[in-house]
Amino acid sequence: MQAWRVHRNGEPGEVMSLEETDRPTPGDGQVLVRVTAANVNFPDALLCRGQYQVRPPLPFTPGVEVCGTTEDGRRVLATPALPYGGFAEYVVADEAALLPAPDALDDAEAAALHIGYQTGWFGLHRRANLQAGETLLVHAAAGGVGSAAVQLGKAAGATVIGVVGGPDKAAVARELGCDLVIDRRGEDIVAAVKEATGGRGADVVYDPVGGDAYAKSVKCIAFEGRVLVVGFASGSIPAPALNHALVKNYSIVGLHWGLYNAKDPAAVRASHDELTKLAAEGIVKPLISERVGMAGAAEAVQRVADGTSTGRIVVLPGGAR
Repeated sequence: MQAWRVHRNGEPGEVMSLEETDRPTPGDGQVLVRVTAANVNFPDALLCRGQYQVRPPLPFTPGVEVCGTTEDGRRVLATPALPYGGFAEYVVADEAALLPAPDALDDAEAAALHIGYQTGWFGLHRRANLQAGETLLVHAAAGGVGSAAVQLGKAAGATVIGVVGGPDKAAVARELGCDLVIDRRGEDIVAAVKEATGGRGADVVYDPVGGDAYAKSVKCIAFEGRVLVVGFASGSIPAPALNHALVKNYSIVGLHWGLYNAKDPAAVRASHDELTKLAAEGIVKPLISERVGMAGAAEAVQRVADGTSTGRIVVLPGGAR
């Protein structure tokens, strides 16, 4: 089969190479899945760089989520078992963690409904307890993770403020349904949020960026607000000032979605059932900006790493369609 492999750590565009290799062999409790769509995620870039919390042995294939077909004909969503990641024609995955692909979505959309939307669901509902009528501030609102949070925030009845970098991304965020869009390149995030909320600030902040985004967030967080730490796409991990959290009465809440697979898999399935329902009703729909063939995977991962993409780029091993 064909698979993209990484033999040394570095930038995705430099270290990913398309090769012919053997199909992976399922172990106990695993199944072989033919990949029909592999969604590109920022963790794929971190894997290539050797900066992800999981460091598979070299060589490995990146690609942390796929839609595919099992040997018995089921259409499923899977998180491939590394080092045999999703940018390949076949992967192996744990049978117990497979989720049924939603009928309302095509393969590319289904692949993108998995980690990003699960992260949004657990973050907003289970960790931050977002309520209807509250104000949600979403950083990187036009990206893959942020766009999911925008849709889920609107579905929950929140007023959603999206932060983006540049006019093209601002247009995407507006189309997603943001009530207000702030272009961080030319606008003052803190002043804009306070003006929009009558000085109160945002009740929940969804932050997959870290760095300066976090610093700005805690300057415009509401009384009893919750700052949801999802990731550090900026490359800078902030050091929270706990005295500031104390005097302003806000919470700093972490989310590592992968832990739920190990510690509460039933909650993952329940979340997926709810997301499937929302997709069937047309309330959420992954924003697929591009569908590329297998040959375009490395370049796609590099663009996600560089922060130049919007929505989701999905690799289709059988050819772009």
